[in-house]
Amino acid sequence: MEYNYPKFTKEMKATHTILIPNMAVTQFRLLKYALEHEGYKCEILGNCGSAVAQLGLKYVHNDTCYPALLVIGQFIDALNSGKYDLDHTALLITQTGGGCRASNYIHLLRKALVKAGYPQIPVASLNFSGLEKDSGFQMDLPLLRQAVACVFYGDMLSALRNQVAPYENVPGQADRLVDTWIGRLGRALLAGKSYTAREMKHTFPLIAKEFAAIPVTRVPRVKVGVVGEIYVKYSPLGNNDLQKFLESEGCEVNFPGLMGFCQYCIFNMGEDHVLYGGKLATKFTTDRLLDWLDGIERAMLKAMSSAGFYAPGPFKELIEKPEGVISLGAKMGEGWLLTAEMIELVQGGYPNIVCAQPFGCLPNHIVGKGMVNKIRALYPVANITPIDYDPSATKVNQENRIKLMLAVAKERLENPAPAQPLTAEEIAGGAPTVGRHPMTV
Repeated sequence: MEYNYPKFTKEMKATHTILIPNMAVTQFRLLKYALEHEGYKCEILGNCGSAVAQLGLKYVHNDTCYPALLVIGQFIDALNSGKYDLDHTALLITQTGGGCRASNYIHLLRKALVKAGYPQIPVASLNFSGLEKDSGFQMDLPLLRQAVACVFYGDMLSALRNQVAPYENVPGQADRLVDTWIGRLGRALLAGKSYTAREMKHTFPLIAKEFAAIPVTRVPRVKVGVVGEIYVKYSPLGNNDLQKFLESEGCEVNFPGLMGFCQYCIFNMGEDHVLYGGKLATKFTTDRLLDWLDGIERAMLKAMSSAGFYAPGPFKELIEKPEGVISLGAKMGEGWLLTAEMIELVQGGYPNIVCAQPFGCLPNHIVGKGMVNKIRALYPVANITPIDYDPSATKVNQENRIKLMLAVAKERLENPAPAQPLTAEEIAGGAPTVGRHPMTV
């Protein structure tokens, strides 16, 4: 018999608290304010630990991709906590709308809620693909514009914080400044301000100026980029606090921004027209939307570089990076974007890369691990290690593998040597030898 799941209605906006799984921490903290401005009551979940994954395994079959296990486990763990009025609680989950199985998380979650004894809990979908049309939660234009601002601000705050924190003279100053700006921007968003393109372009230099004013002592450090499946890449729950571990090892960490993934999804809609035909209006609309985002992005990047910080190239330049390496038609999961981000990082001085790959995400193993040898052949300085994340993988084993990569990076940092072509064995899959290639700092 078909299960008639409870729908999130417009009336629930005033009566229900919406629980949101945490992924990109800074961006989601800001998104909470945008949702509250539109009348939603929200809470970003912070419950972590092995119990979350075990609950996911209990209520979802174990060949489901790892992010689904964690998100569903985190929701059920929160509902089990007793903190919430279960008759006035709803859940919010994202749907990409593409070939990724993430589009089906919402159905797995609803089934898991019934099995866990919470059939009355409604689930709302956050998507840009017109899915769940009968839901009372809709991504209308005002909320969309605010969400875009939250992602841009969050990307910038994260990037600047990560470039300052490893060198700051007073530990914690960069983190406190992030909190300060989230408070300022949050109050502005609640007042219906600071989310237009004009306001963002005005605010970006102010943010960069304050981070540039933090006293630092620049010393050589290993620079590490992180790429991978979108959830495991950003979520501390998904990657076992990867950023915290890397910083404890004395590294400067670079996470390519979340807006790049958003632009990638938009670009792919237009690329479908190029590859397969279809409505010209779709291509026209996506191109205009990307042009609008490009103007904001370039203003953000200019503010960063003008203040003395590293700024990657804009998305329109990122599109050109994988030429000759992978087709733009490879767009399942993170697709060509993952490969392009690795190339961008190597070219930008972050040749040491952790590629976070969750269990059950075959596309990302192909465009991530599958591209490593090609990138190494093109860029001998590249020092890339794919790390698998799944319920059975231990944090100790993951960190030990990363430490091997860092050992190579530290050796190159201390004893730089002229770059040499990779051997056939290394191109075939062998790890770079300590001391063979230089480390860019």
